[in-house]
Amino acid sequence: MTRNWFHPIVPLLTALLIFGLYSASSPTEALAQQPTDVPASGMFITVVTDEPQINVRMGPSSYVYPIVGTLITGSTAPALGRSQGGDWIQIEFPGAPDNRGWVYSPLVQVSPGALQIVDAPPTPVQPPTSTVDPTLAAQFNIAPTATRLPTFTPPPSLTLPAYVQPSSKSEDSVPLGVIILAFAVLGLIGLPLSIIRRS
Repeated sequence: MTRNWFHPIVPLLTALLIFGLYSASSPTEALAQQPTDVPASGMFITVVTDEPQINVRMGPSSYVYPIVGTLITGSTAPALGRSQGGDWIQIEFPGAPDNRGWVYSPLVQVSPGALQIVDAPPTPVQPPTSTVDPTLAAQFNIAPTATRLPTFTPPPSLTLPAYVQPSSKSEDSVPLGVIILAFAVLGLIGLPLSIIRRS
């Protein structure tokens, strides 16, 4: 008598197949990750910049107030107010002076609602600025010398010479034909004289 060793595997495979089909057809609920630092009530900001993080400053200016921390992209924080022009948002930020900081508004998205205008904190004492040696500064302070501007002097008026066309006949001049005729007569007289002198 031969024993069929495939016999116990077939019901096991059938049960696994039915269980897989049943679990695939049953609707599953997708759970989204809930933010952990969203305030329970009130407005909040969400960092939406393309950069990995943004700076949190002590006040609403990147030139006057120092950085007190950073927020990574996608993080949220309670919104407490806004600057006069709305360029900066005041947030709750533990570790900052009074646990408050400021973020630049184009880098965050504010939840719906209206934020009140909050006064900026007093500006911190600025470090002393370095002074320049007056002698050194005087070498680069070149004052232009006062010179008279050139004046325009008009040129003298031009007098154009008048061209007078000579007349074709003049009373003192000898006609050219008379001169030619005189040379011809002299030549005729001189020819016989030269022949006589040679002979």
